[in-house]
Amino acid sequence: MARPADLDLAVALADRADQPADWYGLGRRTLGPLVLVLVRGDADFRLVGRGRVPSWGAGWTMPAARFVVIRADGEDPFRVLRHELAHVILHQAARGRLPLWFDEGYAVLAAGEFGRFERLQLNVTVARGRVPGLGELSNALRADRSTADAAYGLAGSAVAFLAERTPSRSLAPVLDRIARGIPFDSAVLLGTGLNAGRFEEAWQRTIKRRHGLGLWLGAGGMWIGVAVLVILAHYLRRRRDRPRREALDVGWDVSTSDESDPDTTDRA
Repeated sequence: MARPADLDLAVALADRADQPADWYGLGRRTLGPLVLVLVRGDADFRLVGRGRVPSWGAGWTMPAARFVVIRADGEDPFRVLRHELAHVILHQAARGRLPLWFDEGYAVLAAGEFGRFERLQLNVTVARGRVPGLGELSNALRADRSTADAAYGLAGSAVAFLAERTPSRSLAPVLDRIARGIPFDSAVLLGTGLNAGRFEEAWQRTIKRRHGLGLWLGAGGMWIGVAVLVILAHYLRRRRDRPRREALDVGWDVSTSDESDPDTTDRA
């Protein structure tokens, strides 16, 4: 569904959605039939979303209904399509409820967006001295845009960390268990050996370690470090040159007479 002016783009998006594709942790899959709606402008986006999605969004999905909405005038519509289809394919594979942070983090990774969110906002919460818990993270995903951008990056990092903690360093073991109807927390425990609380703590520690230094550099720490190195180099050079300067001073006398030229010195 699209306005006449956007029909070509709508057809191209529909063709992309109809193609089999490889999905993170799930392998090659075909989506099957779905409803794809292409809208343009804030008013149409709010109308179709019925006020249930943030106005700054570029797309949204009802996975169970296989209903996908993309903004033609938003971000790259093909990248947004990939993100929204990731929700559909994940819910098509999973049985049972999934936490929002996992749902959105999976879509971020599946759409290849993690680097973008990481560059933009991932270090913001680390700058404030803390990383939110996963429950807080789910709430932040529905906040204002700047908060949500940070939350999307953190959600992607949490899903990537979950994959790293499995023996195969893949998300597949967790997704396989979810597909068999094992509850999410149990699937994480069986796949990583960590219960929900320990997984959250391990992820928070990893985020602080990985991104603390990067944030410090980005916030100006790099220039402080450069200044310290310049001062240190100057001090070491003066210390190294001190014997030579003292040797040059031997036998020299600078007259203090009022009649002397201040720009000249006389050799004794």
